[in-house]
Amino acid sequence: MGERHPDKDAERPVAAPHIPVLSAEVVAALQPVAGGVYVDGTFGAGGYSRKILEAADCTVLALDRDPTVRPAAEALGQRYPARFSFALARFAELEAAVGAAGLSQVDGVTLDVGVSSMQLDQPERGFSFQTDGPLDMRMGDSGPSAADAVNHLSESDLADVIYYYGEERRARQIAARIVSCRAVRPLTRTAELAALVAEIVRGAGPKHPATRTFQALRIFINDELRELYGALCAAERVLRPDGRLAVVSFHSLEDRLVKEFLVQRAGAQGAGSRHLPPVESDLPEPSFKLLWRGAKKAGRPELAANPRARSARLRAATRTAAPAWPATQQGTRRPMPQSVAELLGEVQ
Repeated sequence: MGERHPDKDAERPVAAPHIPVLSAEVVAALQPVAGGVYVDGTFGAGGYSRKILEAADCTVLALDRDPTVRPAAEALGQRYPARFSFALARFAELEAAVGAAGLSQVDGVTLDVGVSSMQLDQPERGFSFQTDGPLDMRMGDSGPSAADAVNHLSESDLADVIYYYGEERRARQIAARIVSCRAVRPLTRTAELAALVAEIVRGAGPKHPATRTFQALRIFINDELRELYGALCAAERVLRPDGRLAVVSFHSLEDRLVKEFLVQRAGAQGAGSRHLPPVESDLPEPSFKLLWRGAKKAGRPELAANPRARSARLRAATRTAAPAWPATQQGTRRPMPQSVAELLGEVQ
């Protein structure tokens, strides 16, 4: 979705510029070359697409599920009419978008995961509790909203969503309070939900007490972790040998999923205890090679210029010549709650 925000809404500067996080490191990881084809799976304001196009005489296909980014995409298309194209699509639809563009393989894929600063800066989108707005949080323009979730999920399902996606220890108390309040009247505004959560969560430090609950609802409504895993698998299928994948994430759930995917696909899980006999692995041949161990973070100059980069983590890998693994081969360590389609599919 473009330039991301690290889910620290309470510390967000007003009207902060849309600065692409770790852009130099992303371009260095992709190493764009003349004639190459690259996919920016999360276009947003176009920061990464623009940097890639400036780095080499290459082609960029950009995707985004948010229709409000079209003006930025059209402006970049006017500047690079022969080298840039845009498709309105979720990044889990990356493979289909590549095929629709007449391509079979690409030289690089980048993903910038999470909510964009543009979305946070628009109160009518309902992502932020800094300014009151409708309880929406949809990155696209269809499907159930956050208001649907808080007003229609069962108490147990709502608690599971807040606990898993928000890592909120007071999830059950928050869910119970929401259910009690919605019995009187539906919850429809961000400010009223934030105030409700603040009655339950105390001692949140510099973060607003509602930060984790808002994060959880946003991830659930947009099915972000399943989308991310689908995008990683799609990138694995469309990258040519020696093609590169670079992923920027901002919170632990996203980063953990990316790390587990790449570490397993690279066969870098570790050998286990040296005191035990070796175990034969039946895993497929590694489909990726890590470009570096661990995650790269923003340096001091970038942090000084763009505080939103402080939670950013960049992981990258090179595609090998091995076949893509089955999409079911790796998931998250903990089972995710049921998806938004499963729990709220009937709510429109």
